[in-house]
Order: sequence, then C-alpha cells, then structure tokens
Amino acid sequence: MTQMTLWAGALLFGLAILHTFSTASIERLGHRYPAHHGTFHLLAEVEAVFGFWAMVLFGWLMFAEGTAGAVEYADTRNYTEPLFVFAIMVVSASRPVMSVARALVVRLAGLLPVEDAVARFWLLLTVVPLLGSFVTEPAAMTLAAIMLLPLIRKDAPERFKYATVGVLFVNVSIGGTLTHFAAPPVLMVASTWGWDTAFMLTHFGWKAALAVVINATALTLMFRRHLTLETHEVAEVAEGGRDVPLPMQALHLTMVAGIVAFAHHPPVFMGIFLLFMAFAAAYPRHHDRLILREGLLVASFLAGLVFLGGLQQWWLEPLLLSLSPEAVYYGAAALTAVTDNAALTYLGSLVPGLSDDFKYALVAGAVVGGGLTVIANAPNPAGAALLRGRFADGQIAPLGLLAGAALPTLVALVCLKVL
Repeated sequence: MTQMTLWAGALLFGLAILHTFSTASIERLGHRYPAHHGTFHLLAEVEAVFGFWAMVLFGWLMFAEGTAGAVEYADTRNYTEPLFVFAIMVVSASRPVMSVARALVVRLAGLLPVEDAVARFWLLLTVVPLLGSFVTEPAAMTLAAIMLLPLIRKDAPERFKYATVGVLFVNVSIGGTLTHFAAPPVLMVASTWGWDTAFMLTHFGWKAALAVVINATALTLMFRRHLTLETHEVAEVAEGGRDVPLPMQALHLTMVAGIVAFAHHPPVFMGIFLLFMAFAAAYPRHHDRLILREGLLVASFLAGLVFLGGLQQWWLEPLLLSLSPEAVYYGAAALTAVTDNAALTYLGSLVPGLSDDFKYALVAGAVVGGGLTVIANAPNPAGAALLRGRFADGQIAPLGLLAGAALPTLVALVCLKVL
C-alpha cells in the first residue's frame, strides 16, 4: 500500500469513530427532516457505521490502488470473527437455547435470599459473563442481553440503563479470561505465547472474576429499587420453554457446542448454522422470530472494523512498542476504546522478544478497556443491537456508554493491576 493510502485509511478510520459518536445527533436530524428520515436513520444505525466507511475505503482503494489491488486487499482480510459472531448470536438467541438458559437462571435466583428480579439481575451480570469463558463471549453477551430485557423498563432512568450496559460490556470483556480460547484478545496470543487455561486462570481469571462480582454487586445495590418484573413477565420467564421438547433443546445445545468448538473454521461452523436454519424452518412451533437482522448488522459492523483496521498497523504497532509495561497497561485500555481489543493483542503477538510483564500488561489492558465503547470488544455490537430499544431514541449514546462503563473499568483496572 502507498503512504497516501495508509493515511487515507487512518483518516477514514477516524471518521468512522467520529460517526459512531454522532449517531444520536444524526437520528435527531431524521426527526427534524422527516422527508429524509430513512437516510438519517440508516446513518444513525451504529452497526452500519463501519460497514459504510469500509465501502468508502474500498472505493478509495479502487481509485488509488486499482480494482485488482482493492479486491486483493478485501480477499486477504480474515472475516472469521464476524461470521462466527453472526452464527453464535442467532443460534444462542433461539427459543430452545434461551429456554435452558432461563430455567438455569430462575433456579439459581430461587436459591438467593433476595427478591427474584434482584437475584436474576445480579446473576445475569456475574454468572453469564463468566460463562463466556466456556461458551465464548458473543454467546454470553447474547444470552445476558436478551434475558436482561424484561428487567430494563423503558421508563427506568437513563442513568440506570447506561450503568447496566456499561457493567455488562466490561464484565463480558474480562469474564472471558478464565480460559485461553474464549476471549478474542486472549485467543490472538495464546498459541504464540504458550498460554493455556491453567495460566489464564491463575494470572487473569480469578482477578477478573473478583472484578465481575464487585461490579455486578455494586450496580445491583445501587439500583435495586428499579428492578421489578410484571406478573406476566415472571410467569413468562419461569414457564418459557416448557413447550420445547427435551430432544430439541439437547439438539440446539449440541449445535451451540459445535459452533464454539469449530469457531476458527468457517466452513464447519457455518455448516452447523445452516443445519440450525433447516431445523428452525422444519419446526416453527418451537422457534420465535430469529434475530437474523440484528445478527447481520453486527456481522457488518465487525467486518467493516476488520476491513478498516487492516490499514492501522503502521501507526498502532510503533505506538504500542514505544511504551513501557507500566504505560502499555493503561495505553492498551485507552486504545481499546477506539479500536478492537483483539487487534491490539494481535499486533503484540507479531513482535518477538517481548517481556512477560509487557505481554501481561498488553492483554490485561486490552480486556479491561473492552467495555468503554461499542467498538472496543467484538461482542459489544451484539449487546447494543439487542438492548438499544430500551434507550431514548432507540440508540445507545457512545458518551453515555463511556460514562456507564467508567467505574466498572476502573474496578477492573485495579483488580488486574494490583492483585
């Protein structure tokens, strides 16, 4: 790539980030000018932002590098993660899988000596994010977000909503560090640096679990007066899924396990996904509306991030390597807010001879900052797509998310640094 193309890529990446922070204002323009509401609404879709700017970049590449160069660049990007998030998000949100997850949460909530809604809220922000270490973070985010919907009323204070999303995003980001295969930032370096599950559990996992519990407990105690469920919602959650036969539930859980097991092999996990689609079509009485639209928007977002992020290595890598282990911890947490955390750790895995302290600081900082923005961590767009309907104007404002995630991020920073 020419230097001009690299600069253009950085500029378009910056414009995409600025666009992400402006979606709420763009949506308001749509209400002000109803004749063009469709255009403004499309530009206000957070999940469509990076896909839009990726197309702009592709147009630039065709102009500056020629059609062959643009197509070659597009062909050499790795789109496995967007495809995986799409597949696991749709399958995890199916009624047979959700019925099992709901039943588990209801049973666990019944064991806690607090109100049902409070217990469920706390469990969804602790157990489910930590479960992401085994079923992957996108699956955990999908399950938690859908089951949080009845607990986040539209008339609840916006401060409560943003605090909830902030804790959810941070806890999912750090909750996937109990193993070496679930969190994308860890997965990028685990093989290269020889990190296994035992290493992750002893160096990262227990600290992350403590931060998850602190964040969820503090939020629950602070806003417990807003946690109520209508009678019909309690019954729906408690009874939901009983009409789904046990063999159907077992089959869908097996498909989830298969998608997770072959997460790095698109032909295999997409084949399993197509099998799921066939069963959903054959047994519509056991399935609700599939979240295909939401999944495709999230996949578009992540694919656009991959496409735009491929031209950022020239400035990100020297910046990271110029920092000390102490500085890289906080630097990675800050940089994660404006770029995918897996991209940061992947750049680090390409550099030979890094000290153990530098490796720990880079990965810890990357996962700690994973809740600050929608683009910071791959599962975040999935959570945003599922929960944004509860917010004013149907949008999760980036500055509101940043404020909601600030304190949980600070807790995670302290736990992974001091302990």
